Amino acid sequence: MSKVETRLAELGITLPAAAAPAANYVPFVLAGTQLFLSGQLPFQDGKLVHLGHLGDTLTVDQGYQAARLCGINLIAQIKAAVGDLDRVRRILRLGGFVAGTASFTDQPKVVNGASDLMVAVFGEAGRHARSAVGVPSLPLGVAVEVDAVVEVSA
Repeated sequence: MSKVETRLAELGITLPAAAAPAANYVPFVLAGTQLFLSGQLPFQDGKLVHLGHLGDTLTVDQGYQAARLCGINLIAQIKAAVGDLDRVRRILRLGGFVAGTASFTDQPKVVNGASDLMVAVFGEAGRHARSAVGVPSLPLGVAVEVDAVVEVSA
């Protein structure tokens, strides 16, 4: 078991199977040592959770949990792309999209769900640049979507 997989087990996290693309795109592109991951949704046990809008039907904590699930699904995609999670050298960037009301302004607190997860799992290599953007809607009615760019060893 890799060091990262041991850490996941310590955190009580079991990675799901990597989600298949829902449209005309690929789940990841590996270009040299940079891995570009398509946006991941908050799937749990094969079902979408945390549907709705922050500031209306969902709380900041629920949004945080949705972003954390997106992060878990990103890690599953990393594993599908490179096999060994110990190949992750650095999480370079996360892009977080938060569906919320026009007056909702706590997008950074929501996307912390994914950011905190990356640091918990990868340590210092999990620290990353980030965007947290509010949007009026997201695919399939989810509240959060997160994408990533990761540096991996050759």
